[in-house]
Amino acid sequence: MALTDPYYAVIEAGGTKFNCAIVTPGRDIVAEIRIPTTTPEETLSKTVAFFQQQREAGYAFSQMGIASFGPLDLNPASATYGYITKTPKPHWSHTNLAGHLAAQLECEVTIDTDVNGAALGEYRWGAAQDTKVAVYVTVGTGVGGGVVINGKPLHGLVHPEIGHMLVQPPAGIHGVCPFHQNCVEGLASGTALGKIWSQPSDTFADEHPAWDGLSEVLGDMCHNLMVTLSAEKIILGGGVMQKHGLVEKVIAAASGKLNDYIVMPEGISLEDIICLPGLDTRSGLFGALALLDS
Repeated sequence: MALTDPYYAVIEAGGTKFNCAIVTPGRDIVAEIRIPTTTPEETLSKTVAFFQQQREAGYAFSQMGIASFGPLDLNPASATYGYITKTPKPHWSHTNLAGHLAAQLECEVTIDTDVNGAALGEYRWGAAQDTKVAVYVTVGTGVGGGVVINGKPLHGLVHPEIGHMLVQPPAGIHGVCPFHQNCVEGLASGTALGKIWSQPSDTFADEHPAWDGLSEVLGDMCHNLMVTLSAEKIILGGGVMQKHGLVEKVIAAASGKLNDYIVMPEGISLEDIICLPGLDTRSGLFGALALLDS
């Protein structure tokens, strides 16, 4: 459906914070707030209060897009559609996210994963424009990946869980995911890096060995995404990827893993495929808007 209303409510619901905003169809942000993700009761209460205040200020909306952390139940026929299902985020398992906000704010809600939303936002307005297969991976507190194929977010049995792809760990390193040994999230997320190296990842010096190991893990992941999905874009977002020079290290690692196996179309290099977001830190927020027109 086309975006014809003057204002829309959008949420990028992350495990650390809820980014909530009122936006226009042209992606002008007219009101915005960041709400810490604490308990569902506290977080959703503050979320509802923000959007009610915006209505009172004259920003009326009838539709809301939510790009949320998960896992999510995205089966419209399910009794728990729109719920956060079994998540390691304390207190949030079995939370009726979409239904609660729809009822409290009396609006229509469209929901998908935060990374599917970000992938769709990048497809519409960012680095993945004019592609048939695009992947967005966030490397931050956790690692998650969304896929857009021919303009539609990928859904199947549930939704992509790229963060739990198994990869070769760096020498002497063991993953810390409680579910899987040596998955991407358990080796490459900011949380995992902090546990593995016993210090916050944002305090690593430029020469810290963690960066080389991280590049190898993400290079493995990109290799797998290219040979399974034939991705035209692999967009690497999230706080960890803001480290200067990291994306170039990942490209070099992926090149080594691929070992010239994939014959690139003329004029296309790995640097064109593996890249940072075109929407900077707004991929998820604008992705929530894109979900309303998907």
